[in-house]
Amino acid sequence: MAKSLIAGNWKMHGNAASAASLATELAEHWTDQNSVEMIVFPPFVHLTQVSVAVGHSGVAVGGQNLCQFESGAYTGEISAVMLADLGCQYVLVGHSERRALFGETDQAVAEKFKAAQQAGLVPVLCVGESLQQRQQQQTLEIVARQISAVIESVALEGLCRAVIAYEPVWAIGTGETASPEQAQEVHGAIRAQLGDLGRETTLLYGGSVNPGNAAALFAQPDINGGLVGGASLEADDFLNIAQQLIEQE
Repeated sequence: MAKSLIAGNWKMHGNAASAASLATELAEHWTDQNSVEMIVFPPFVHLTQVSVAVGHSGVAVGGQNLCQFESGAYTGEISAVMLADLGCQYVLVGHSERRALFGETDQAVAEKFKAAQQAGLVPVLCVGESLQQRQQQQTLEIVARQISAVIESVALEGLCRAVIAYEPVWAIGTGETASPEQAQEVHGAIRAQLGDLGRETTLLYGGSVNPGNAAALFAQPDINGGLVGGASLEADDFLNIAQQLIEQE
């Protein structure tokens, strides 16, 4: 059975004090005895403060991005080995904002995914379609292509050891969200693409997840949790969403 997981992507928000405060509040209300795993993805510069703040609470920490190269003359980049050295266990790979705003290709995403696994990190592979692609009924084709690129790099077995987050681009930061039925259709297609090896692969939904829509999304058979953006910046909202996932267990 796939593990249930709730993840908070803090994106480029906050300062050292607010990051530590938010992490501390989450840690005070979370234990590793919960059936659901919690991960936070703070900005790189706050990773140390957040790691110290969560301590041994059961809240895991991850990076929002990584470089596909282990070391070298890549000014401004951060490698998977560096993230692991700071205590990260997870890393986001191929977030739609990285693809759309910074031109990350399927090939680059696949290389980053492979680098993450080689360093002992668990990649959270983000896949999803734009509004135009959905309107043209290309959603399943686009998602399958993004997944296939990673399979070509690490094989199906490698992909199935990771986490996959479906995040329709048109629903990120817009307040819009895919209906539970729309989300389940894509998650079901992903599960089918993974086959038997993917039965225990955690599949997340991302895209304006909030306390008001979380329960209906988490009730879908192939959705094992959420990748939460804005709502993860408020401890009460994030914990509320996490509690709704626990209640689905």
